[in-house]
Amino acid sequence: MFSILSANVNGARAALRRGGLSWLAAQAESHAAVAITLQEVRADDVQLLAALAGGGLGDWQVAHAVAERKGHAGVAVLSRVAPRVVRIGLPGFGSAGRWLEVELDTPAGVVTVASGYVFTGEAGTERQVEKYAFLDAMSARLDLLNARAASGGGGAVITGDLNVAHRPEDLKNWKGNLGRAGFLDGERAYLDRWLAAGWADLGRRHGGDGPGPYTWWSWRGRAFDADTGWRIDYQLATPGLADRSVKSEVGRAPSYAERWSDHASVTTWFD
Repeated sequence: MFSILSANVNGARAALRRGGLSWLAAQAESHAAVAITLQEVRADDVQLLAALAGGGLGDWQVAHAVAERKGHAGVAVLSRVAPRVVRIGLPGFGSAGRWLEVELDTPAGVVTVASGYVFTGEAGTERQVEKYAFLDAMSARLDLLNARAASGGGGAVITGDLNVAHRPEDLKNWKGNLGRAGFLDGERAYLDRWLAAGWADLGRRHGGDGPGPYTWWSWRGRAFDADTGWRIDYQLATPGLADRSVKSEVGRAPSYAERWSDHASVTTWFD
């Protein structure tokens, strides 16, 4: 059995200071992880490698997509073995630091592991137009990966912060967020389409009907203590690989004081 671990680290260097990278390293060891995907890295290559070394992850292979805008976004995939292939970016977003794929040898064969970080968006603004454009590019890529898996070319797992809560059970205050970015009908329709095409939402498959388990809570107020959260961090798998998944778990901190990111990790195990 092996696992894939994903986390929005809210800045790799901040995660190091808060003990998050050491926590991820320990989780990866105990859960037999073959890959760790990171979002919102917010570091250049040198800074990321230094942070990983400081957090006990210096021996992992590292693929990193740095955002053109310094100090923003950034995604990475850490792996036990050197990737066969590394692909950075999506059409129109090659330097955004929001999409990275690696092809890895795993006990389930060659698997494409992607780390994605979707734009936050803002309803009725150009930021939302950009978010939809990214989701369009992502949809086209998911179609290709799904077709490849169906033809025997190896399964795929899409991990990361998608900044969309799919259904009412995926956020605590869904009525209060109607019409707001992250819970717009147009955004949620992308997940409808992907799941209808055969992609499996592993967090929901193994996490029950909900509500939750949530993966993001505001730093402000009592959102974390009251579990007023959103489930916006996902692992989506192609059908054959999804059928090999046996468990998915959210790594929620035991208390507010022990949080190292505003997100929680997601881990899925495969046989």
